[in-house]
Amino acid sequence: MKILLVANTDWYLYNFRLLLAQALREHGDEVVLVSPPGQYVERLRAAGFRWLPADISRRGVNPLREAGALLRLARIYRDERPHLVSHFTIKPVLYGSLAARLGRAHPAPRVVNAVTGLGYVFYGVDRKAALLRAIVRPLYRLALRGTRIIFQNESDRQVFTGGRLADAAQTYLIPSSGIDVRRFRPTPLPEGAPLVVFNGRMLWSKGVSDFVEAARALHREGSLARFWLVGSSDPGNPESVPEEQLRAWQAEGVVEWLGWQENMPGILAQSTLVCLPTRAGEGFPRSLLEAAASGRAVIASDAPGCDQAVLHGETGLIVPRGDPPALTAALRSLLADPERCQRMGAAGRQFVEARFSSDLIINRTMAVYFS
Repeated sequence: MKILLVANTDWYLYNFRLLLAQALREHGDEVVLVSPPGQYVERLRAAGFRWLPADISRRGVNPLREAGALLRLARIYRDERPHLVSHFTIKPVLYGSLAARLGRAHPAPRVVNAVTGLGYVFYGVDRKAALLRAIVRPLYRLALRGTRIIFQNESDRQVFTGGRLADAAQTYLIPSSGIDVRRFRPTPLPEGAPLVVFNGRMLWSKGVSDFVEAARALHREGSLARFWLVGSSDPGNPESVPEEQLRAWQAEGVVEWLGWQENMPGILAQSTLVCLPTRAGEGFPRSLLEAAASGRAVIASDAPGCDQAVLHGETGLIVPRGDPPALTAALRSLLADPERCQRMGAAGRQFVEARFSSDLIINRTMAVYFS
């Protein structure tokens, strides 16, 4: 089969779906990767994959430009004549599903859509988010018709089925995009001052300011713990924390902002525990699973997705979202008890191996593709 994997960034394809692409190739399928151009294109090509450019702007709202992007995607599908197209992230799901109809070859390709989180459009509270929801909901209803839809958590699936954006019969639940448990392996807890890591995009909705506030409170109490923000600012997202703010927090001495780091196993090896106090829903937070696979205790909010990635009291702690004092208390508790952190880390490793390893997740994804 010829299979197209389509996403809104080459970064996403490289970091989240490369193992899937490799497994499909080993299965004997021809895999073509489609995304806007970026710095990861050469890495995708170096991995032996053909890559095609798609004009999918993450922030674009100009109707003519967006219609042009849809038509150009339809042209790719018409020219490539794939047997199956698999879409990731919101615009590829919407535009790609419509493009598969406009540019369909014969026989028509099977369309599989992965809803990897609802993000700003569904969780944003400002007028722009409300306007986008009003536009996106009927588009989803139209685009998803006749496709197979993979959700990463039950809460997101209920939003779509309950809101009549999709029929339950066309949905599948596959938690996470899978963790490479050979790459993320347990290491001993480091000696010296403990290190707490926040790993994710620098978005207000991910609770970055709650993490900073908790760090500030613990510093005032005399804690020697260090706090790292690992991830890039995301100008393409309305929820992005400005770089000036990130640098101001660092100048204050509350946190250190490292930006995006490719060697996350190395970062996690230096950490004592990992924290993601997101205020919005997550598809299935990869950062928490990578931490657990690395033998680290985790603290997360009770947001959709996070509440399934952490076994409260076993692999980490869950706190109410948008509650910095509760987050501070949870951090204080685990930082004072390294033996508990070790036990939680060991349990987290077993949890990920049993449910979220890349091999398991890829097999379940391929079953949706080929069944």
